[in-house]
Formats: sequence, structure tokens, C-alpha cells
Amino acid sequence: MPPHAFADRPAGQPPERGTVEALITQTRRLLGEVDAVRRESAMTDEADAESRWQRALYELAVHQLSDLDRHLAQLREGPAPLRGLPPQRPNPAPQRSGSLLSRVGSAEWNLLTDEATWSSELYQILGREPGAPALTLDELPALVHPDDQPKLTAMVTDCLIDGKPIDGEFRVVRPDGSVRTVHMMGEPVLDTDGATASMWAVVRDVSELRRSQRTVSETRDSLQRQRHVAQTEHRLAVELQEAVLPPWRGSLRLPHSGPGGLDLAAQYFPSPAGNPIGGDWYDALELPGGRTLLTVGDLTGHGVAVSSGMAMLLGAVRGMAMCDAAPGELLGSLNHLLDSSAQPALGSALCCRYDPAARTLAWAQAGHPAPLLFRDGTGRALTPPEGVLLGATSGAVYGQAEEPLRAGDLLVLHTDGLVPRRGSTASVGRLLALAEPLTAARDAQDCVRVLRDELGQGEREDGACVLVARIGS
Repeated sequence: MPPHAFADRPAGQPPERGTVEALITQTRRLLGEVDAVRRESAMTDEADAESRWQRALYELAVHQLSDLDRHLAQLREGPAPLRGLPPQRPNPAPQRSGSLLSRVGSAEWNLLTDEATWSSELYQILGREPGAPALTLDELPALVHPDDQPKLTAMVTDCLIDGKPIDGEFRVVRPDGSVRTVHMMGEPVLDTDGATASMWAVVRDVSELRRSQRTVSETRDSLQRQRHVAQTEHRLAVELQEAVLPPWRGSLRLPHSGPGGLDLAAQYFPSPAGNPIGGDWYDALELPGGRTLLTVGDLTGHGVAVSSGMAMLLGAVRGMAMCDAAPGELLGSLNHLLDSSAQPALGSALCCRYDPAARTLAWAQAGHPAPLLFRDGTGRALTPPEGVLLGATSGAVYGQAEEPLRAGDLLVLHTDGLVPRRGSTASVGRLLALAEPLTAARDAQDCVRVLRDELGQGEREDGACVLVARIGS
């Protein structure tokens, strides 16, 4: 079979685990240091605006470092339900505007004088002109998205009446119509009598952070959906393959009566765990007149579509063979079937018709490895007649060859990939090297066991199948 096409350059590699571990260590050390300073600042008695501003920045820094530590841990571990999935191209990172300080502003509202004081950064976050008067607490909801206004009102009320700290997010609508998401943290400021005199707050623009989190969440959900679809398709492909391939296990004798029959056994070698099901098939069918059809093939691609295509081809092979079509003629009809299909595909196939009366094998191939003949402890590949891949060209003509056989001869028909990680020439050489144990085997099923023991444990890149036929006396 022709090799699969690969990208002309390797995919980007994720950061090494050691690099992420080092970043986590640095982040946690910095988090501890910042938290210690934050605790010291919280123990001071200073209540001026600058001290409150500094404490609020320490709080934000702790929040940000905690988020960073959590994200780095996710990067190290990976989202558990999605491990083993095919790599996805990440969405471009959103462009960030301004530095961290330009996205953090402060404000204080004096309840006694009804005055409001905003930092220049807060004007920038809310899209207000620097010379405009700062909005009072009663005017502030006018900037808030209508759906989030009750949330802001509740936070401010709890702060002013019950003395609860403010810690929440809401959306603001800037004068240009753009919507930003902000995170507000604040506390009431009490006078000497314990009454609320003012309220201060730090406002952080978290729009890009939330957008990135939504992107991560949406990507994770998309990957989960893709994985579910892939698992369903894999299960359907397996069920379809099991329904189409011959149900017999162990040895089979065809024809069921008469001399010179075939002792048959077959084995399907699945692709590695997690890889999609391919289009490999094998079949043995008793034909009118006591002859036997032996066929193996492989349709390119993977998944349900390929499994259904394989089922179509195998059904066509069986039908034409029962109508006494010769192997070369049969492959020509299969080529026309693939070439005229609504979803063109390529495939390789090997069709053999064994006549027990004459002990001859008539066979044809379409870009497929030739049968291997083992006799008297040695083996060789039969010389293939002319034949191109199925679906490669319209009107292709397939040659046909005949091979005389003897009692005790062993035929091995297989698809590509039977020998793990080998080229076609090396694969044939490795199979022929098994001539001695194969010819010494008791029956066809024992031959399959030899092949399974020798070849079944390698790192196979794709599925494969083998069909063994021993000529009876």
C-alpha cells in the first residue's frame, strides 16, 4: 500500500515537564513572599488611601499568582479526560492592551460629602474622559451592563450596611459600546463611632483573562465532543468489521468434501490501542464445482467510512466469485466499482482461486504483496502478474497467473503491516525466514500461532491480517 502522507514539518512540541516544574516552583516561592508582605501590611493601623491601595494591590497579586499556579499545574498534568487525543491547533492569543497597572484602578466614595475620587487608571478602564467628574455610587450603575446592575447594587449595599467586603465581577459598557469585565475588591471605611464613612475599591480589568478562560473551556468541550465522536466511530467500525469478516475461528476445511482440499486458518492483527480501524479484510469461500476463493485486501483510510467501503468490496468479491468470475476479471470489476464510487478510494487486493482437482492456484493482484509459498522447509514469493492499485486508474487490466501446487504446500496471504515497522522487502524476508517452523507446523491454525508469536508483539502502526492455507493430500 502507498504510505500515508505526513505534514512536511513536525508539529510544535509542548514545553518539557522540567521547565513547567521550575515555573511552578518559582511561582509558589513568589506567592509565599507576596502573601507574607500582604499579611504584614494588613496588621498595620494605617488607614490612609495609599495604604489601602497598596494592600489591595497585594490582594490582587496573591489572586493572580494563585491563578498562575493553578494554570501551570493544569499545563503540567493536562486535562485528564482529554489525554491521548490528537493535537489541536491553538487559537491565537488575544492581544493585550496596556500593562498590568493600566488595567488596575482605584476609587473611593465619601458618604459624608458624596464625593468620589478615581485614579487615572480607573478612567482608562471604564473608558471615561480623564477630565470628567468621577461617578458617585448612585451614578455608577449607569456604566454597568443591565443584567449585572442588581449584582453591583447588592455588593455595594452589603458593604455599606453590613460592612461586608466587596469581591465580585460584573460587566461595564464603555461609551464606545465595548463591553469589559471587571473585578472589584473593596471595603468600608469606618469613622471613630464605627459608622461607615466611605468605601474604597480596587477595580481590575479581567476581560482578556475571562476571554482566555472561555477559550480554554470551549476548546476542552470541543475536544471532549471530538473524543466522544471518535470513540463512537471506532466502536461502529469494529462492530462492522466483526460483522463482515468470516465468523469462523480455528481451522476450516474447504471444500467440505473431496480430496486435495485446503486446511485454512486466519488472524486479524488490530492496530495499536487508540488507533482507528483500517480497511483490512480476508475471506475464504467455497465455490461451485469444489473450487475455493481465497482473498485478502486493504482499503486505504480509517474509520466507519473505510469499514463500510471494505464491506462493500468484500460483498462484491463474494458475489462475482460465485458467478465464476476469474481472479483477473474480478479485480477489474472491483477497480471499476471503486473508480465510479461517490467517494473514490484506493485499495489493494489479492484474489486466488484454488482448484483441488488440478491442484492449481489461479491468482491476480492489485498492488498487493504476492502470496508466499512454503515447501520442503523453504519459502518464496510467487511472481506477481501485472496489476495496479484498485481505484488508481480507469479501465485497468489485471493479469492472471497460475501456480501448480503439491500436497503439503503452504500458502500465506497477508496485508501490508503484518510485520511491524518494516519495509515491504524486509517484511517478506522476515516472513520467509519462518519457513522451517511454518512447514513443521501440524496444521494451518498452528501456522497462524507461529506467526502470532513471532509478529504479534511488535509495535504495529496499522491493522493487518493473514490467511494461511495448507494443501491437503
